Amino acid sequence: MAPLEISNRDARRLFLDVHALSLDGPEAHGETETLSLVRKLGFVQLDSINTVERAHHMILFSRAPGYRREHLSVLHHDHVALFEHWTHDASLIPIEFYPHWRHRFRAAKARIAANPRWQDRIGDDGAKVLRNVRRRLRNEGALMARDFEDKGAGGWWGWGPSKTALETLWRSGEVAIARREGFEKVYDLAERVIPEELRKARPSEAATADWACREALDRLGMATPQELAGFWRLVSIADAKTWTAGALKRGETVEVEVEGVNGERTRAVAPADIEERLARAAAPERTRFLSPFDPAIRDRKRALRLFGFDYRIEVFVPEKKRQYGYYVLPLMEGERFIGRADMKTHRAEGKLEMKGFWLEPGVKLTRAREKNIRAALHDLAGFAGVASIDADAALRLARGA
Repeated sequence: MAPLEISNRDARRLFLDVHALSLDGPEAHGETETLSLVRKLGFVQLDSINTVERAHHMILFSRAPGYRREHLSVLHHDHVALFEHWTHDASLIPIEFYPHWRHRFRAAKARIAANPRWQDRIGDDGAKVLRNVRRRLRNEGALMARDFEDKGAGGWWGWGPSKTALETLWRSGEVAIARREGFEKVYDLAERVIPEELRKARPSEAATADWACREALDRLGMATPQELAGFWRLVSIADAKTWTAGALKRGETVEVEVEGVNGERTRAVAPADIEERLARAAAPERTRFLSPFDPAIRDRKRALRLFGFDYRIEVFVPEKKRQYGYYVLPLMEGERFIGRADMKTHRAEGKLEMKGFWLEPGVKLTRAREKNIRAALHDLAGFAGVASIDADAALRLARGA
């Protein structure tokens, strides 16, 4: 049977819908709604950069204007509805997914043991350091790296032996992150953080591969094996290809051809009920700024293919080599990206500054569009906790005035 052809417009609409970007309006939003949103996304990436607002908060706020920072903290720290670990980066993940990270823990333990850089950081007597860290956690309870005498002694990221031991135990599953204080990790034994039934669950590698691919496809709408493998970073591309072939034979998925913004087509798979999903997908309407770490643009090639939006984070690019700026937020209007803005929150001055603003080719700054952009700036400033906005000069340049 020939693959189902999905138009670029339908592909964009479905992609944004599964990424919760069709949500609009100031609906009542509390901890329950926040947890539902994280589950829909699969995870929310953590990042320490606070130039405008930390990524995890911005990701949720851009989808739910009623979101508040304390919602995420309560879900992680108090309700233990989320746990912190790695996907493509450090993330908060629904706690019920924890058993599927067991294989990642085992792989991380072996990888660290074979990595000379990790062994250099922990020192010549790594076993002793690990025993000491375990003993102190068991006897004293949750601790931070600064609670150990050798903090900052290491040359790589300032990690001393004890911090390296804490990270080793966390990445291999023996320790968990109980909470964050000022974005600093607070470590504790996993048995005191993760519910017992989840710690003792033992899904097979095949079961985890099946779960990871199914759940990734559900959250992407349509995907290649590479995209399935990259979603959680729990399975290899080879495993994703094997799953894809099996799911097609079982009738769980169908082959599709997804039209890109320039007319090119990409062969992918989609859930068997893809036509119903396409019919249900809502069209976003609101104008909103996204975090540079937003999951909708994490795959740069996919963002370019679907939306014609060529974006990269320039935080780690030397200043002289940056095309736009240090912390540039994509600007979305409905189903398309219409621009980007170099932004900074000056908390001491109570001001949100738009340092630069660039419209995408072919986009004009009409009065109606500028009104919507200013409304989005107002919402963002309110969430960042500042009262004033400095955007006139940047918008004037964009108008060509």
